[in-house]
Amino acid sequence: MSEDASSQGQLIDGRYRVVREIAQGGMATVYEASDERLNRTVALKVMHTQLAQGAHREQFIERFRREAQSAAQIANPHIVQVYDTGEFNGLAYLVMEYVHGVNLRYEMNQQGTFTVRETLRIIGEILDGLASAHQANVVHRDIKPENIMLNDRGRVQITDFGLAKVASAATLSSTGMLLGTAAYLPPETIERNEATPQGDLYAVGIMAWEMLTGSVPFISENPVTLVFKHVHEDVPSVASQCPGIDAGVSRFIEHLTQRSVEARPANAGTALRELQQLCATLDQDAWMYRKPATAAGNASAVPAPPAPPVTADTAPRAADASSAKMAPMRPDAPNTTVPINAGATQVMGTPDRSAAASETNATTALPASGVPATGNGKSSASAKRGRKALIIAIAALIAALACAAGAWWYFMGPGSYWKIPQPTDVTCKADSACSLEGASWKKYERSLKDAGIPYAVTREYSDTVDEGHVVSANVNGSPIAVDSRVSMRQNLKVNVVVSKGIRMATIPSDILDTTSANGKNPLEALKQAGFTNVKHDADKDEYSLTAPEGSALSITPEPGTTLRHGTKVTVSLSKGPMPVTMPDIVGRSKDEAARTLDDLRLKATFTEEFSDTVAAGDVISTSVDKDTQLRWGDAVEVVVSKGPETVTIPNVVGKTYDEASKMLKALGLDVKKSAPLGDLTHVVRLQNPDAGDQVRVRDGDGNPTVITLTVV
Repeated sequence: MSEDASSQGQLIDGRYRVVREIAQGGMATVYEASDERLNRTVALKVMHTQLAQGAHREQFIERFRREAQSAAQIANPHIVQVYDTGEFNGLAYLVMEYVHGVNLRYEMNQQGTFTVRETLRIIGEILDGLASAHQANVVHRDIKPENIMLNDRGRVQITDFGLAKVASAATLSSTGMLLGTAAYLPPETIERNEATPQGDLYAVGIMAWEMLTGSVPFISENPVTLVFKHVHEDVPSVASQCPGIDAGVSRFIEHLTQRSVEARPANAGTALRELQQLCATLDQDAWMYRKPATAAGNASAVPAPPAPPVTADTAPRAADASSAKMAPMRPDAPNTTVPINAGATQVMGTPDRSAAASETNATTALPASGVPATGNGKSSASAKRGRKALIIAIAALIAALACAAGAWWYFMGPGSYWKIPQPTDVTCKADSACSLEGASWKKYERSLKDAGIPYAVTREYSDTVDEGHVVSANVNGSPIAVDSRVSMRQNLKVNVVVSKGIRMATIPSDILDTTSANGKNPLEALKQAGFTNVKHDADKDEYSLTAPEGSALSITPEPGTTLRHGTKVTVSLSKGPMPVTMPDIVGRSKDEAARTLDDLRLKATFTEEFSDTVAAGDVISTSVDKDTQLRWGDAVEVVVSKGPETVTIPNVVGKTYDEASKMLKALGLDVKKSAPLGDLTHVVRLQNPDAGDQVRVRDGDGNPTVITLTVV
């Protein structure tokens, strides 16, 4: 696969059809391509041929692989997604989401400065994306405007995770080059080769500073000078460049750009929450603030971050140097990361002491006669003065060389550093670094004291190093070994980690008690107890009527056992009450309904009511409809029929019709009058049904039973 216009139309791996070249960077060319398998537009990033064929091919391929893996770990709408990776004709490639839009640098060049609203909106979306990365333990390490894409909806998408690494393993490049853009590099990356989530936040803070003021806080054409400023100078307050800006906005950016790692927010998630709290306090005027034109000056004159140093590959020819101009940035221009020391940092070799000595003690041969002999006394005096001046000059030169040698000895030579001694109980192998691991600290501490080397001790548990022996040693986080040099001129000390032996842990005795704090969250309880090999045996999880979901049903070894922290501890958990479906029990007998509900472990409560339609002993209704999803232990109320309601007819003969009618109606019955001979006395002489008969209060249709009273 070539990297010129001839690549157009080329099919990569039988799937990706090259449409056009988008842009070129220092490491790769980016193409628009068509994924013919999924029928979508993608961005195809292809390594340059010269890199694929160069001595560091494997390093660049590793960066491609790391970019794919880092981005793939993160699911966030503000992260450009990587779809695929591979190698074609010896060239590594990445297939990425195609973003319609421009990068933040383009917008900076267009606008000059941004309002607080625009700035905080973009910064908030960047932090949201980085929060997902940091949660996945991924540090971007190259946050800059060129790597912040703004899609056609104006939303942020972070790209180029080629420098990203897992935070625990993050350093700089294997060759020691600083990767990243000098204007946005955090101090810890420059000083100690550290890549931290707080380092990403530092770069975000610098971008926010630049968006509000129109310039980065530190400007220099020399990358070495620039990184020196980041290490030794505090980032000025935004308020110093933006008079009248809300103090909370200024403090927030100041928090992100603190020189000390510990002084910044712990990660992007923490910073995002801080930003959200800030936004809740801003009024309309604060939101709409933009740096005044009088303070901003001519936006076009605002200096951009310094360009990377010119290398042999990028330097214009002498004939073209006078006319060389910076090309305008294309909206879709790729990001090129240039080592800041490329062509800028010179390596000073260690002076050779023998050479210095020979130079210091050198004898300068003088001519036999300082001036031509003329026989003139005046000329002779002049010659003497010349020889004297020459001798003085030579003496001055020797003194200067001696001073230089002394300065070298003090500042760069043996007088500038301590040499790490070899422990007496550690055997070193030839031609390999000799670690301090395993040395008896009690003995080695004496060696450090005798040598006058400052040190600090921390104690940690170790699975491999015996108690009281050295686990590791470092200076400013960089590991050291026997014969390592420690500078005397930088207030450095050797940090020694001494083993506390293997960490032991005890399984909480109340971990099976579901009412205790440990019993409610057993997995977290084991973690807090110090166990690092806890296995949840999901196959043994069971439903339980009594144990809440997530509580421990069993644990192996037994609670109260003390073990090595790495010992396997197996836990089975309760799935809580089992889901069940409410059955249809209406019309069934009470006994059958009770058995059915009991089999489902539902708590049934029975009550009785008269029913004119449901036979006595059968279920009339339930409090839960059939097919309702329940769980073991849920309550169900059941109403059972007592059959039709009945009454005993009282004797009302001899009573007035009104009295008799009132008595019968009070029992829920209906009354009918019969007066075949006329109603002269209103006295009941006959009743039907007869007194003492047992009758239903209502018939099958729910109508009251009729009692006939005959009066005369």
